[in-house]
Amino acid sequence: MPLDLPLVAPGEPGAELTAEQDGGAIVRRSVLPGGIRVLTEHMPGLRSATIGAWVGVGSRDERDGHHGSTHFLEHLLFKGTPRRTAMDIAEAFDAVGGEANAATGKEHTCYYARVRDTDLPMAVDVIMDMVTSALLDEEELEVERGVILEELAMNDDDPSDVAHEQFAAAVLGAHPLGRPIGGTPATIRAVPRAAVHDHYAEHYRPSTLVVTAAGGVDHDALCAQVLEAARLGGWDLDPDARPAPRRDSSPAAIDAGPVELTVHRATEQANVILGGLALPSADDRRYALSVLTTVLGGGMSSRLFQEIREKRGLAYSVYAFSSGHADTGFLGLYAGCAPAKVDDVVALLGSEWDRCAADGITAAEHERALGQLSGGLVLGLEDTGSRMTRLGKAELVHGELMSQAESLARIQAVTPDDVRVLAAELAAMPRSIVQVGPFAD
Repeated sequence: MPLDLPLVAPGEPGAELTAEQDGGAIVRRSVLPGGIRVLTEHMPGLRSATIGAWVGVGSRDERDGHHGSTHFLEHLLFKGTPRRTAMDIAEAFDAVGGEANAATGKEHTCYYARVRDTDLPMAVDVIMDMVTSALLDEEELEVERGVILEELAMNDDDPSDVAHEQFAAAVLGAHPLGRPIGGTPATIRAVPRAAVHDHYAEHYRPSTLVVTAAGGVDHDALCAQVLEAARLGGWDLDPDARPAPRRDSSPAAIDAGPVELTVHRATEQANVILGGLALPSADDRRYALSVLTTVLGGGMSSRLFQEIREKRGLAYSVYAFSSGHADTGFLGLYAGCAPAKVDDVVALLGSEWDRCAADGITAAEHERALGQLSGGLVLGLEDTGSRMTRLGKAELVHGELMSQAESLARIQAVTPDDVRVLAAELAAMPRSIVQVGPFAD
């Protein structure tokens, strides 16, 4: 059975959990004073470890006037604390051959580092210092404002990135999930330092923090280091505090379109996406959705690849993808093709989806998809970074941790009829089309 992760105060039942994992790995979870959650996966024989400090805040949580603040904080936390300059933070990891970075999502933010096991205390101290005690200096903020604008300009120069961003906006509409994670040039130029600071003070708290680590890690030592760093940061560590609640998974109210959007870019190729709403991240049918996206466009043997690229030569890149959030999700079918071929390609994208909905998938496709997903799951968990991420998402998103064997069993339990029923349900919903290329807007 999956390991349940209850949101309890320190000392209450469920605050301390231990579970054996595949290959002799041991997962432990503790709820510390303040409601800080620490999860570790000790992987025998490894001399490295990856640590992540997760905060359950993403771009969807930004209030009016705060848009872009979440991504701003991802940059600014590396720019210094009362104890360290930006150079000190950079040198700390460079001096030990480590790597440090951060990622902002629509529902969470993660600051992470990969180091030797002997350097893990340093990594914990630095990352916790950043999370608890960022200066958010006005001068540094203005410098990073320019950096972020350059980052957005770089993304805007990639027509594939534009297509994916505009597709999410088209499908999710006015819902906060439809906003771009990094903000827009207008919101980044407009957001003041006070708004970024307020966003930081509101969301970066003990009860929202989840620290995960995998590899050569000692759970008890890590918990002690996290607590010491939190105290140094001046955090209030109430011994009776509970972790912050997980997101409400009630279905989001979204006007699902359909939307047809054309974005002009002076490119040689068109980038087109057809799709619509799909499943939330914790929906039990997410495994059937994975099989569906694999059969449709998950590799060189997939239907879209074979029909559009191999048989007709209409595109070089073609694939299916899905994205899940707490209360909604979407499915998309992507192709990059000559502008004159867009109509033919869109028709083929839709017809293969409809064929899955009407006729289901073959036994051979079913077997191949289960094998592809199972192999991808196992290979994807062969490094400490992916194990660290798995722990973070289990705590923040699912509220339970499945072993590798349990996840494989969920994949293998998907039947062809499960896929057909889900394909039909999704195919009956409004579909949106986004195309980016040398067209009139």
